[in-house]
Amino acid sequence: MSEFLDRLLKAELPNVQKDLPTRRFTIDRLAELAGEGGCEVELRGLPYGRVQELRELERDQSVQIVLAGSPELKELASSPELQKQMGTATPVDTLKAVLLPGEIEDLGREVEKLCGYRRLTIHEVKNG
Repeated sequence: MSEFLDRLLKAELPNVQKDLPTRRFTIDRLAELAGEGGCEVELRGLPYGRVQELRELERDQSVQIVLAGSPELKELASSPELQKQMGTATPVDTLKAVLLPGEIEDLGREVEKLCGYRRLTIHEVKNG
């Protein structure tokens, strides 16, 4: 057995298809509007297959990543009451009506980071 495999077998490796990383964030503008208690959302990483599906979309890729990576924002954007209030018909349109473009991009980037994108995940080994 190789040393690499032996070391990994001893470690407690999570199944990254099931045990996805999560982090909580506040959307500053919405927190100000919501007042006391703020406005926190949980973002979570996505499994490989879901990331690939979203990368193939031609439209609203960032919005779809946010909806897939945040249960709270998906629930918010899918709310018939909010859709009626905003005059929208789909969760994608509702999220675009509630969040500013920069907020969507920031949230999407954070989901991508939880998936291992947009950050350095490997380092070169220098012999010396």
